[in-house]
Amino acid sequence: MIWCGLSRKARLVFPIFLLLVFIVVIVGRQLSPRESQLVQQESNYAIHTRQNFNQSAFYPVAQIPSAKLYKPIANWVGRLILPTKQQLQDGLDWVWMEVQYAPPTAQNLVGKIVRLEWKKNEELLAKVKAVTRDINFNSEVIKSQRKGNIHPFRLNHVRQVGILRSLAGANPNDDVIVVLDANTIINGNRENSILQIERQPVLATGIFYGLVKIIKPILSREKSLLSTKYRQDSDYFYVQHYNPNSNKFDGIQETIRIPQEVIDTRNFAPSSSQQIEKSPAGEDGWYIYGAKDANAVFTVSALAPRSLFQIQPRQIITGEELGLNYIKKVNWQNTNKNKGKFNTALLKPVGTSISKWQQGDKAIVLHLFGGIGGRKAEAIGVPYTITGHFAFGIAEVVRDEFTNELRFETKYHQIYAHNPDGIIAGTHTWADYMGNLQRGWLATRPVSDILIKFDPVTQDYDFDGIKLSPLEQFHQQLQVTMARYRVGDGTGGAMVSPGTSCVQDSNQALYAAIMTIKNQVITTPQIQTWVRKNPNHPQALRFQQLVELGQSLEQQLAPLGIIRADWQSQAGILAGTGIGKTTESFQDRSIWAGLTTWRTIMPRQVHDDLATIFFKHGAIMQVLRTNQIGGWQANIIPIAPTIFLGQLNIPFTNISPLSIILNRILASLAIPTRQDWLVVVLLLIIYSIIALPYGWKFGFLQIRFWSENWIYTCLIILRCLFTPAINEELFFRVLLLPHPSEITNWLQWSLWAIGGLILFVLYHPLNAKTFFKAGIPTFFNQVFLTLTLWLGIICTVAYTLTGSLWVIVLIHWVVVVVWLIVFGGITKLDNNQNHKKLV
Repeated sequence: MIWCGLSRKARLVFPIFLLLVFIVVIVGRQLSPRESQLVQQESNYAIHTRQNFNQSAFYPVAQIPSAKLYKPIANWVGRLILPTKQQLQDGLDWVWMEVQYAPPTAQNLVGKIVRLEWKKNEELLAKVKAVTRDINFNSEVIKSQRKGNIHPFRLNHVRQVGILRSLAGANPNDDVIVVLDANTIINGNRENSILQIERQPVLATGIFYGLVKIIKPILSREKSLLSTKYRQDSDYFYVQHYNPNSNKFDGIQETIRIPQEVIDTRNFAPSSSQQIEKSPAGEDGWYIYGAKDANAVFTVSALAPRSLFQIQPRQIITGEELGLNYIKKVNWQNTNKNKGKFNTALLKPVGTSISKWQQGDKAIVLHLFGGIGGRKAEAIGVPYTITGHFAFGIAEVVRDEFTNELRFETKYHQIYAHNPDGIIAGTHTWADYMGNLQRGWLATRPVSDILIKFDPVTQDYDFDGIKLSPLEQFHQQLQVTMARYRVGDGTGGAMVSPGTSCVQDSNQALYAAIMTIKNQVITTPQIQTWVRKNPNHPQALRFQQLVELGQSLEQQLAPLGIIRADWQSQAGILAGTGIGKTTESFQDRSIWAGLTTWRTIMPRQVHDDLATIFFKHGAIMQVLRTNQIGGWQANIIPIAPTIFLGQLNIPFTNISPLSIILNRILASLAIPTRQDWLVVVLLLIIYSIIALPYGWKFGFLQIRFWSENWIYTCLIILRCLFTPAINEELFFRVLLLPHPSEITNWLQWSLWAIGGLILFVLYHPLNAKTFFKAGIPTFFNQVFLTLTLWLGIICTVAYTLTGSLWVIVLIHWVVVVVWLIVFGGITKLDNNQNHKKLV
């Protein structure tokens, strides 16, 4: 009735009104904050910790596996427990620890909760104080937390959070498993025991580990052989333990469990047990890390392939050229085709012995992982770029407890931003970071670990009682930086920006270590005196190699010759000298800060550049490469990390022209050193000695000063800076020639240099024919072209020696300006044209 009572006009307007209301409601719903954004997104950590086998309570400490089959992962193993809110108010750096394993002399502590604190050492406590922060979440951290990233929310608004509390409170639950070193001491009485430490706890997985060969899974029809207690499960395997008497896997056979992790927010599982018995990585057995569950079944929490850590490599590559080619190209070739496979390669310069690894040797580790592709590929944050992640670590050659053979044992110093997986910034065992079934990268990413043995860095120095340890100094810088990352320097969040990231801050720690050692040498006359008195002593020669390496690394970390203000300001804090002072953290997140340290922005670039520097200085390297090894997942493939825009390749090649161009331009912007300016002067003198007599001989050069208004003179000089100096040098030298830091093959470089010189000479008559008519006929003159060739040769030499665009631009600019204004160049280019057209 109402509709009938409406006029014809109203009947037409009413549907339009309803349509508009509908559109407004829909648009409003789209533009307004969605309910899913208001509710905190679930993290991968939360998804996985709901599985009972990922909970500490699933493994009773009373269930001890056979000592013949399993070894404890360390002398002390425990679970950190954050003190209560009231206890946190004391501002001291101690936590509780549930002891899960202890040395034979302290077995009475197993299963008990003890206090964990630092030894009463003034220097140690000063370093702890230097990174102690009040934590107050900012808005950026709160937003990040809502997106599913794990931040230490239990520590929000807590004052004076130190190293131990930032570890214990890093995750929402008290589930951080750590190992303590053998120097741990016990204080207190039997009722209130206290463990005191002097080094940061190491994050670990499992309590015990064994060495087994995975025989086959227990199929459904075989489940009747199992106890009804776990018959419903399908992730049990028959394994054969290693037999030290026969050195084969013919020991005791056992049933173990390798739990299948659930699919998380990435739409795939972090690990898989499917077809793991067929994995090529398991041919020499697997180290399995875990503990026995309530049913006395050893349940695996982490896996590590034995063959990856063996000293004997699968490949040996000798020679600088082949070694550098392996680092930059071969290491990541055919990554996706090598899914499920691994390789180990020893790189050694000519003249070094192969059998260099000995028990106790230590090595710096360069860690880099790539991306995840395939049908369930991860999102790419930077277009056409697989950024990956970079970290340092330290490896040691140890005697294997099962086989008695030498092998590598790696600990990663992960400077890691807050993330949804619960990976904590800190020192991790290989099994905890890589092999962990819940959050490790072994099964989902391609990984390259380069172990660098270089005695000048890995061995200590003793200058008549004054000790110097580069490796220990580097270790301390990393420890402090990791502690700062866990609390976000008081904000509760470590975020990524153009100027700050995991890779940049890892290299900031390296820079701080170099500066600390450098300052220690400068301020200690005894060291300098000892070196002068013993110039040929092996330690002095080794120390000289350290100095030369430090210079190369410093140039790598500050390629433009500009030291970032935040790196300088943090050097004292990183060195642990902040006690008693105001140590407000300063981080420059600007794009400019990132550009001043541009070589440390991309993880792949840092990984390859640092390996190249060490190798050129004579280091021996062992490269460990894995490509999603372990159980099979068909929906993902490994993707090699790249530098910026590295996926934009020339068809049917691995050449990324935009990446190459960008890197060469940035590399050439380095500010010249004093030595570089001397090169400029020397080469200008050499060019003058060659060019002036030749030009005068054929009458091409004549002293003919150009007299003109000073304004026109200045404009001519200014124009010459841009054209031809900058334009031509940028193209014919910087873009066409590999930067000196890139040179691995001098024959290839020579061919590029010759090609560039030919193009440089031919360009001038071609330019005269097209855009610069004033160049006719001068640019066709044989003498001019010969002088141009010599200028190109001089600039090529200058660029090879300095690697700086400013050096070759200055040489080119001076030569052109002097020719135009002093030796009649302007007159020759007039050619009956108004010279003012030149400006």
